[in-house]
Amino acid sequence: MKRGLIAATAVAGLLVSVAACGSSDGKTGADGKDKSLTVWVMSGSNPAQWTKQVSDEFKKKTGATVKFEVQEWNGIQQKLTTALSEDTPPDVVEIGNTQTAAYAKAGALLDVGDLKKEIGGDWSEAINSASIVDGKQYALPWYAGNRVVMYNKKIWKEAGITDLPKTRNELFKAFETIGKKTDAEPLYLPGQNWYFFDGLTIGTGAELVKKDGNKWVSNMADTKVSKAMDIYKQYQAFSKAPKNKDEATPQQANVFAKGKTGAIIAMGYEAATAIKANPAIKNDIGFFTIPGETADKPEGVFLGGSNFAVAGGSAKQDLAKEFLKIALSKKNDAQMVKEVGWTPKSPDLASAAKDNPAAAAAAPAAQKSGGTTPLIPQWGAVENVPNPIKDYMTAVLNGKAPADAAKDVEGEINKRLAQQ
Repeated sequence: MKRGLIAATAVAGLLVSVAACGSSDGKTGADGKDKSLTVWVMSGSNPAQWTKQVSDEFKKKTGATVKFEVQEWNGIQQKLTTALSEDTPPDVVEIGNTQTAAYAKAGALLDVGDLKKEIGGDWSEAINSASIVDGKQYALPWYAGNRVVMYNKKIWKEAGITDLPKTRNELFKAFETIGKKTDAEPLYLPGQNWYFFDGLTIGTGAELVKKDGNKWVSNMADTKVSKAMDIYKQYQAFSKAPKNKDEATPQQANVFAKGKTGAIIAMGYEAATAIKANPAIKNDIGFFTIPGETADKPEGVFLGGSNFAVAGGSAKQDLAKEFLKIALSKKNDAQMVKEVGWTPKSPDLASAAKDNPAAAAAAPAAQKSGGTTPLIPQWGAVENVPNPIKDYMTAVLNGKAPADAAKDVEGEINKRLAQQ
């Protein structure tokens, strides 16, 4: 999942800026005749049919026009920070789920708890939790996705594997079989697939940070983090991928597209990337839920995605709320699942997932084993490039003891957590 990361110092500046410009009293009403509503979305977020449906419904209901403005991920932190502090900010903004806490703390977002009730949002707690800060709902979840096993059916058939794995051990045995009976690499997993590792920490119940008095500090030395890293190491042993690179360098979907890889741990939309690189592989792609230690509970997964929020300084807050009612209706949420393959946010969307194999594979883990990175404003700084947790992962894969690798990075992590 592409997600920008926010510099804590930049967001802190919003506290002054938003207070200075004030926020709308929201009394413009939902009558939008001859008006337009500005909605910022990130590149690739708003699929064509969903956009048309929402735009048409919004026009019919309010008389207003939605003006979608597509933003690039590169540099979005500073651009959004600046925009939200101006007198005429975009009315509705897409914000990465790990960014929401920072903007809410800065006073840049409208409390939309009443709107969640009106929509009747029965979103899973794991997906909705990233929208809540200090007990208040400052955004609403738009879409979320989690990783699945994307596998090459042709290779698995060649290896004689007929039943998909239901447990982690069964998955490892399948990888062993592929390695013995085919010339394919069983799994392509680079050493720094950080979000897959984060999912493993969720599965082991690890906390990456802890409170020391009134401040947050690293908890990387915890044995539960070490256990998650040991599981990652077991996965990575089936791969020849570099231990000091992530899944985007090179794009793992392009590696998979060559037809010599048994599986990758992927987001569902990566199938389209593979097919674009090699159309002939289209019918060979399959998906299944990442299995956990036991068959009744899938592996822990990171739920990456985006929220919709109303700018605190918007002069069209009532109109913005009408947009969110439409954009996040069950009908349009289902369209996002079907069209893109995002993870269903609620049980009612399960039927929509049936039309998209990747979404269907993602759903069980999202509902039973999903989670996020620490939901604190300071967390964004930890993930900023270069991410010290990636250095930890590479060090362990190269043979360093997890406790020693944790010591090597916790100073940098604590420094970042101390940013205000």
